[in-house]
Amino acid sequence: MARNRSVTPPAKSPESAQIALKEVALAARAPEPRAPLFGAHMSVAGGIQKAVYAAHAIGFGTVQVFTKNNNQWRGHELTDAAIEAFRGALAETGVTSPVAHTSYLINLASPDEALWQKSIDAMTVEVERCAALGIEDLVVHPGAHLGTGEDAGLARVAAALDEVGRRTRGLSVMVDLETTAGQGTCLGASIEHLGRIAERVREPERLGLCGDTCHLFAAGYALDSDAGYARMAEDLERIAGLLRERVWHLNDSKRELGSRVDRHEAIGRGKIGLEAFRRLVNDPRRLGLPMILETPKGVSDGEEWDAINLRVLRGLAQGKPPRRRSNKV
Repeated sequence: MARNRSVTPPAKSPESAQIALKEVALAARAPEPRAPLFGAHMSVAGGIQKAVYAAHAIGFGTVQVFTKNNNQWRGHELTDAAIEAFRGALAETGVTSPVAHTSYLINLASPDEALWQKSIDAMTVEVERCAALGIEDLVVHPGAHLGTGEDAGLARVAAALDEVGRRTRGLSVMVDLETTAGQGTCLGASIEHLGRIAERVREPERLGLCGDTCHLFAAGYALDSDAGYARMAEDLERIAGLLRERVWHLNDSKRELGSRVDRHEAIGRGKIGLEAFRRLVNDPRRLGLPMILETPKGVSDGEEWDAINLRVLRGLAQGKPPRRRSNKV
């Protein structure tokens, strides 16, 4: 997330005074840390640093990546050269507060002992890779209980997170539990699920929360209305003592409210609509948090959809109706 900048008071010597004055000037030119911080999930094909450059080229201030192939248990070794290239890309572009997402194979709620242990091993590696890259936030789906019931599944997730925490003690990476659409036996469709996990773990301070607009809408949170947004915000505040909001995924929904189906759509082109996103990106409680697009990729009239979605979000954040391009949002 965006960090507050501190300025060292001028020292007594002329040289240190000059340095301090330069720091003041730099701080004055720095971006407002309470402004929306928009980004997108970008491909790491050709090197993880490519995602940073791609995000910067579109105009994003942050980025989300997979640190390894998301559909494989094992990943290529994260070399010193790859780490240096990624960190260098961040420094060169000014892209900040990068976020990682875990592999979709991980199921921390699995009742199958072999799969559960494999998920813990994989989750541990994901945390270690984030720490090496300097990524502070790692988003993970809580998992699916596969018929054993919510209570058993939530207990299983908490126990897995405790073991991952024990193995990665000392690493400054937050594990952010993501809200889900609730398909099948997936946990996390209720914000309360995430709070119950946090209540069970030994170190809740190492956990954060990632809200996904499409998932929340599909789970029954009517973000398209003032009352529905207020209900969502209230549910988040009730567990704020244990779980801090760290990341938002901004996705419209192809499916209707309460469908329990996870199908992402471009901003303003789905069932949620523009006003929900206007509320979110202007909510002072959420300004400065990484807001990541996971919307469909592609090109419309020669413009990438990521760029179109960013333009729409910036218009909403400025309190303006989004400018329409041809007959597209």
